[in-house]
Amino acid sequence: MPSTLLSDLPTKTIISASSLPDPSFSFFQSKPMSSLRVYPDLTSRVYPEPDHRRIDHFDRLPDSLLLLVFNKIGDVKALGRCCVVSRRFHSLVPQVENVVVRVDCVISDDDSSPSASASDKSRAPFSSLFRLVFGGIVKPLQALGQFLGPRRSSSASSLAVGNEDDGGELEQAGVTHHSPTQVLKNFNEIRFLRIELPSGELGIDDGVLLKWRADFGSTLDNCVILGASSVIQPGPNKPSLANDVVSGSGDGVCPTNAVTDDNGSIPDSFYTNGGLKLRVVWTISSLIAASARHYLLQPIISEHKTLDSLVLTDADGQGVLYMNREQLEELRVKPLSASSASKRTLVPALNMRLWYAPQLELPDGVVLKGATLVAIRPSEQSNPKKEVSDLSWVSTAFEEPYGTAAKMLVKRRTYCLEMNSF
Repeated sequence: MPSTLLSDLPTKTIISASSLPDPSFSFFQSKPMSSLRVYPDLTSRVYPEPDHRRIDHFDRLPDSLLLLVFNKIGDVKALGRCCVVSRRFHSLVPQVENVVVRVDCVISDDDSSPSASASDKSRAPFSSLFRLVFGGIVKPLQALGQFLGPRRSSSASSLAVGNEDDGGELEQAGVTHHSPTQVLKNFNEIRFLRIELPSGELGIDDGVLLKWRADFGSTLDNCVILGASSVIQPGPNKPSLANDVVSGSGDGVCPTNAVTDDNGSIPDSFYTNGGLKLRVVWTISSLIAASARHYLLQPIISEHKTLDSLVLTDADGQGVLYMNREQLEELRVKPLSASSASKRTLVPALNMRLWYAPQLELPDGVVLKGATLVAIRPSEQSNPKKEVSDLSWVSTAFEEPYGTAAKMLVKRRTYCLEMNSF
């Protein structure tokens, strides 16, 4: 390569101050700093640096704490919405142990019209098999539908709604309904399950009290029924019990002074005016409602082996069906016996104990007129000597104030009855 001579390099040009333009010339005049625009670095928008202030601290919570929150929520609708928030939630929701399913409507097999009133159908439990339908899942919420899983045939489930062609779903007024069996099928570790019907099955008159609790295994273990022809709430306008007279309701209600002298015995008017007949109707109706509920729980119990407790109740607080872990396992091992007359569990032959008070005033001032308590057990399980000494399962069957009413009634004279299987 030829060498470069110093003489060949360009010479430095020297500019004198006199050759610069006049500083007063506006184009070269300096501008104040406040008027200068500062343009951001556009590369920072394309390649942003991580901002530690934007870290989602929720992601730092352990799964065990999130599951604790989800178990406190319980409601299956709310859990369904939680599971579409993120992939993490979607993986955690099926691990929830405490689940509550609130049924929106009850649909009968014979209802050909989907627009029939749900309240009317919920009041006729004895004409056909009830199907418990979980509703409120609107079509646009497709993500929640994915959580519930793909459609499947309802032919194997007595709780499912629809037939094999429609995938076990029913559409009413633009809302897709799912049965509790479908809603719960993606939960893998349920231990405590509570299902709540929109109302009680038994149509009773206003002011009449009727509550029942039934425990089931593969068949009825026991049932307690509390009823009253009327309930008088405490208040300034409460009528005087001392002046109360026998009403024409056919319930055999006596004045208060007769209550203190009857020694716990049932008055003759109870038999002649239809009081006993009314109690028999209450008892049979409650047993049919309980056995129908038990029958419908089969697919849920079969699919969820982790269950420790199952409660099927209603928003009215009319009836409650309980099953503990031993009873749930008994049903899996020993299938139930279905009634030939309708789709419900067969009620075995029963021994019943009845307590009655024409008027029963509770400590909080509530008065039950024609108060009746019935304790029921299968004949093959009954031990009269043991039942006399151990009535704790009867007195603790109901929440207050009705638990106190049961405790007061069992101290009165006991009447024994028997009922054949049906």
